[in-house]
Amino acid sequence: MSMPIGFIGTGSMGAPIAGQFLARGHPLLVYDINQAAVQPLVERGAETASSPRDLADRAETVFICLPTLESIREVTLGSEGIHRGSRIETCVNCSTAGPGFVREIAQGLAPRIAVMDCPITGGAAAARNASLSITVSGARAQFDAIKPLLDRVATHVFYVGPEPGQAQIMKLLNNMLSFAAFVASCEAFALGVKAGLDPDAMVAVINTGTGRNSATTDKFPNNILPRTFDYGAKLAISFKDISLCLDEAERRGVPMWLAPVVKQVIGFAIGQDGDAVDVTTLVKHYERWCGIEIAGAAARGRSPQR
Repeated sequence: MSMPIGFIGTGSMGAPIAGQFLARGHPLLVYDINQAAVQPLVERGAETASSPRDLADRAETVFICLPTLESIREVTLGSEGIHRGSRIETCVNCSTAGPGFVREIAQGLAPRIAVMDCPITGGAAAARNASLSITVSGARAQFDAIKPLLDRVATHVFYVGPEPGQAQIMKLLNNMLSFAAFVASCEAFALGVKAGLDPDAMVAVINTGTGRNSATTDKFPNNILPRTFDYGAKLAISFKDISLCLDEAERRGVPMWLAPVVKQVIGFAIGQDGDAVDVTTLVKHYERWCGIEIAGAAARGRSPQR
């Protein structure tokens, strides 16, 4: 039997990624502090580890997909972390944790364990469809070794440099652009609907024009207009990522004018609703301020305008 892949963190992103490995016949060893989160994978054939250390005693390659810096530090460098495992050789970090933090973890695991910085982009739907985009940095030899595994879960894999942390910078820049486009799209749709435009028609027009972005191609048609608000990313993650981006900009002396405003909008929504709600619920504040509802024709029980 081939060596199992280790996977720590089976939440909204980790579970579907780990499931892709199972679906392609890879033996899988999983760990999550929430036992209920691993159960669906166990029912499909995965084995469980009692701790990150136990997992790293049994797997050479260990993926990590966790939402907070504290949880990543605990499973890597904690008293029962993977650094105490006897078999692990490569740690593949799929979390967005910021370049400085990833460098810290890489230094803590060196020289015995190589860290590959592999933040993922695409959301939960892309994870379920194996259509993620993954940006990778770290030693080229390790990248070549793990790329066949990354190709199982992603349609795009980009190698951006030899140092852990470089991929984090690329991911943070992508997320900053995505968040800015989302907030701008919320404002555009709020004004359009307030002015009497049909939101389905707005999506169609914008997506054939220069205003097209990930919010207008995905979040609005799939999660906001149907009123499901189930994109799969929490406001907490958005706030963390844009904060990390601003930290890096300050560290390098790069002025940013727009990103702090986007952070302020997300922070306001968290103050009102908490940080565990779906990121797409942010649009509800614009609806309340404007006295409107940005609902698609299907949600209103009507045929879209054409």
